[in-house]
Amino acid sequence: MNELEELEDTNLLLFEIIFASIFLIIVILRYSYMRRFKTFLGAQEPVHIVHYYFARTVHRAMYACFILLPLTGLMIAGLYSQGYTVNATPDEEQTVMDVVLDLHGAVADLSYMLIFLHIGAAIYSRIKGEGVWSSMVPILNDEKPTENEMVKKIAAIEEKMYDKVESLFSRDKA
Repeated sequence: MNELEELEDTNLLLFEIIFASIFLIIVILRYSYMRRFKTFLGAQEPVHIVHYYFARTVHRAMYACFILLPLTGLMIAGLYSQGYTVNATPDEEQTVMDVVLDLHGAVADLSYMLIFLHIGAAIYSRIKGEGVWSSMVPILNDEKPTENEMVKKIAAIEEKMYDKVESLFSRDKA
């Protein structure tokens, strides 16, 4: 949906409400189920603690976005059905509808970035042959650690970066 006026169509409004509600339930159920498992369940090699926390943060941020998207969508539908149909013009103060629409748009944009980051990380993991890909994707899962020297060099640089980040957070503050 691109324009608020599209919600004048009662069938579309009802569809959006049902879709958002079902999506929200599925995401909450999936999060409840998946949080029981380690982030790198299929890893064949030890995962650096910084890498683990970074991946865990990305996963939680994705779930937060996937919960906020339908929630803000339902808020938009609720506000619209209560008569909040006019957005503020540039010379007016923001309305509650503007705030919710802005939040909905920002969360959507963030979710796109996190999805691309997640896909990129999955492909990189597949190239490295860590075994993580096999736990996520049912195809092309005959992973073996890479023998490619360029990939090994990149992975070594990655590990050094993780070590530096870890040293920043593990220094004695006293």
